[in-house]
Amino acid sequence: MKPVSYSLLFAALFSSQLWAASAAVPPVAIQQPYTVKSPNGDRQDPYYWLRDDSRTSPTVLDYLHRENDYANHYASAYQPLTDKLTSEIIGRIKQDDSSVPYTKGDYSYYSRYETGKEYPTYLRKALNGGTEQVMLDVNELAKGKSYYAVANWQVSPDQNFIAYMEDDSGRRQYRLKVRDLRTGQDLPDVLTGLSSSLAWAKDSKTLYLVKNDPVTLLSTQVLQHTLGQNPADASLVYEETDNSFYMGVGNSNDDNYVIIYSSSTVSSEMQVMDASKPGSKFTSLAPRERDVKYSADHVNGRWLIQTDWQAPNYRIMTVAADKIGDRNNWQPLVAHSNSVFIQGFTAFKDYLAINERSEGLRRIKIMPWNALDKATYVASDEAAYVTGFEVNPEQNTNLLRYTYTSLTTPASVYQLNMSTGEKQLLKQTEVPGGFDKNNYATDRVWATARDGVKVPVSLLYKKDFKRDGTAPLYQYAYGSYGSSMDPSFRSTVLSLVDRGFVYAIAHIRGGQEMGRHWYEDGKLLNKINTFTDYIDVTDYLVANNYAAKDKVFGMGGSAGGLLMGAVANMAPQKYRGLVAHVPFVDVVTTMLDESIPLTTNEFDEWGNPKQKAYYDYMLSYSPYDQISKQAYPAMLVTTGLHDSQVQYFEPAKWVAKLRTQKTDANPLLFKTTMEAGHGGKSGRFARQAQIAEEYAFILNLLGINQ
Repeated sequence: MKPVSYSLLFAALFSSQLWAASAAVPPVAIQQPYTVKSPNGDRQDPYYWLRDDSRTSPTVLDYLHRENDYANHYASAYQPLTDKLTSEIIGRIKQDDSSVPYTKGDYSYYSRYETGKEYPTYLRKALNGGTEQVMLDVNELAKGKSYYAVANWQVSPDQNFIAYMEDDSGRRQYRLKVRDLRTGQDLPDVLTGLSSSLAWAKDSKTLYLVKNDPVTLLSTQVLQHTLGQNPADASLVYEETDNSFYMGVGNSNDDNYVIIYSSSTVSSEMQVMDASKPGSKFTSLAPRERDVKYSADHVNGRWLIQTDWQAPNYRIMTVAADKIGDRNNWQPLVAHSNSVFIQGFTAFKDYLAINERSEGLRRIKIMPWNALDKATYVASDEAAYVTGFEVNPEQNTNLLRYTYTSLTTPASVYQLNMSTGEKQLLKQTEVPGGFDKNNYATDRVWATARDGVKVPVSLLYKKDFKRDGTAPLYQYAYGSYGSSMDPSFRSTVLSLVDRGFVYAIAHIRGGQEMGRHWYEDGKLLNKINTFTDYIDVTDYLVANNYAAKDKVFGMGGSAGGLLMGAVANMAPQKYRGLVAHVPFVDVVTTMLDESIPLTTNEFDEWGNPKQKAYYDYMLSYSPYDQISKQAYPAMLVTTGLHDSQVQYFEPAKWVAKLRTQKTDANPLLFKTTMEAGHGGKSGRFARQAQIAEEYAFILNLLGINQ
């Protein structure tokens, strides 16, 4: 043996102690002068240097690692609780689970998770018998990768090929692969830099794909690729020149058409092509027009169109397949209602099924084509619930597949015979670990906002809950893009509810729970309503003894992270802790920079800060700009280094500035997942572990360590 080098040993020990000491202290980011220029005034941003589009800067990466070290050091004090929560949450997942099979063509299709595996396997089985066929085993595809996702897959019309979109960075820049299902081998056809959508022509050789701009990540071009040809020779079919539009491709539900979808916040357009004639011209269903949105599907030789044209809550119209191209040819089918918002529809040969929102709930209405005035509804015994459409690929059937869930009812798949009304439960997600829905109660209350508007709130708590003002509260909301946060079952939150928490979903303005006006009243120059609604819901729940005023915790992600940032500045004293996942917090700087992914698509959501009215208004609530010398709640902030939706440097800068301004001693943790993007880690168990870290952070603040 070689003699021990005491000098090296001392150096190692000293280095270890130095790391431990530095990890115990929050890192302080250096400040460097940088001017953010604008037609409406310049601003100084001393942390702008944290932006590195290449994600390779040693200085930036070192800072992110030091923040991770600090967060891990802080969390080490309650690591046993985190481990317990991880086991508890994963313990509610049925590890060997399969989806409900659906039939298309000659096969039954389904997915399966196996015990201990992170990813699903996609399978099919011939209807006339035979063995089960593995189409894609995502666990095999993900081997050796720290992140992996299959975002979309489609089987060719002749059922011999499966085209799939994979992402191995979390950046949501996809790679097309095509597998021959007869041999199990991937073809050499590989295209990169794509969005996740795809469509087949009926020849089972021609694919339609969407190319993204490599810098802005905007979907800019529709490509046509023929199997066997050089991917570099894929032909350009359509190019989007308006950078406020997103774009995608797909097939009509009857597979008779290939569709190009173009959509901005306030306008949309669909261009369609006969799928039996690949390479032929696409025709607009109706030319785009500002403040007119529509979507459509084809059934029985005609198009059904869901549109907000002269109908803020949407109506359904129809046009013959040979009359497309002029909106004046559209004929009314289902009228507009001021109290009912049409969420979507599924068309069958003899029936039309509509998913609608009324009183903030999602319901399903069934209408026979021969008697549209004789509508029936899918019934529910619960006060707050969610129904939606399952996969319904066949139009020539009287059977509708739909999903049902509530805060106390796990996701369920039903089959409804639309002719007889007979309903059959096909599957309810099993929740291991002793879950019994009878141990929980759900409620629907209405909080009065400061301007008098009633805001719906969905609540979940244990049956033995006493409304005496002592319970901790976990309040979630989103409030942007017209996205509605429905009261769906979420097994993870039981770990808080079982420890005495009330779980609340605040259906604030900016979503669409109460109809289109609910969205309009929470965007652009009305955006402040989103934040004040959230605060007013908190005040209502505390005043009505659902929660203790010193035990309120808030959580939001992405645009919901913006919500958390605004709330932190506006009413920090009302919250014990806030959790902001991948938060959009540097609103003005991001929206001034059109090279940042998604910026131009969102001018109609947030406003264009090159216009003074929007600049001033956005600046008034931007979380990064409105940080002040005051006490802030305890905060946990997360991001992904490869996030394509909200760039990692937004929360990084926000946290760096908070550290220099906050006057409290509350913990501020910032965690960057170095191998993921907007959605966090890709494996199902890895994601549960991240949730456990969040809950442990919250529980530890209350001194709950069991």
